[in-house]
Amino acid sequence: MPLLNELPYELLLFVAISLGLAFGSFLNVVIHRLPLGLSVVRPASRCPSCEKPIRGYDNIPVLSYLLLLGKSRCCKTKISPRYPLVEALGGLTGFAVLQMRIMTLPGNVPAWLAALLFALYLCLALGLIAAAFIDLEHMLVPDAITLGGTALGIVSAFVRPDVPFVHALVGAGVGFVMIWLPFDVLYRAIRGQPGMGLGDAKLTMLAGAWFGWPGAVFALLAGAVQGTLIAMLVMITRGKIDEPEAVRKEREAMHAEVEAAEGEEQARLLAEYEADPIFYEPERGLGRARIPFGPFLVLALLQYLLFGALIQEAVWQWLFVV
Repeated sequence: MPLLNELPYELLLFVAISLGLAFGSFLNVVIHRLPLGLSVVRPASRCPSCEKPIRGYDNIPVLSYLLLLGKSRCCKTKISPRYPLVEALGGLTGFAVLQMRIMTLPGNVPAWLAALLFALYLCLALGLIAAAFIDLEHMLVPDAITLGGTALGIVSAFVRPDVPFVHALVGAGVGFVMIWLPFDVLYRAIRGQPGMGLGDAKLTMLAGAWFGWPGAVFALLAGAVQGTLIAMLVMITRGKIDEPEAVRKEREAMHAEVEAAEGEEQARLLAEYEADPIFYEPERGLGRARIPFGPFLVLALLQYLLFGALIQEAVWQWLFVV
């Protein structure tokens, strides 16, 4: 069996970027269908406007978008720039994971183990990217990504060199409680409604499963700082932070369903929807604006995935100096 240092770097680079681009294209299907409860496997890729199947030569990552000048071949509808952006992010992610997670391994690591680690970290990164885009549009972080990602992080701890199995379990628990206790239990007791969705708690749980409790803490703190800075920038430049259109429509549908129901069914629906933060109208002001926190957690998690060793070293140096 070959070793990692026996494989040509150019071959590894080509495979990593190609896989990233290909799975980045699949991410667009996930981002569109998963929040709607649709299968991400069937039917095959279709035009979002006219529902006609997309030919293989029109589904080449990034290149097809450029050749078609940003319009679908079938009905000439403008294609959202999100599609090539996600595909390009997939390719960039493949490159980054190869450079920061695989090429930093000892050269005598078996090639099969390097390939397995690459697949695991690429799967994590692409899942996080999908979660960020879904949360931006729907203010929802799907359980399929968070719970599935947490399970994969715990199981894969047996082959990953940086976080032992027990640390993965403890990290997952710490990550969940850090958000669930103050922002769901305590905030609900004080204000009568949840402060944050459990999707964010499950994201920090995922962070702990992959990177232990330090990764979960970093995701929460760095995500909060970066989220606050970006929110302030949006408020300064635009004067307000708007909810996504899909969220407003979902809230209207929730209220209409509650009003149409009667008796026990209405009480059941009301109890179910009151547990969801988007059931309530957002309050005005930067401190009370409803902002999807998932993308900032994802940003911090990707930073830790790629630069975790450097971050830990910097933190320890700072603590030692202090």
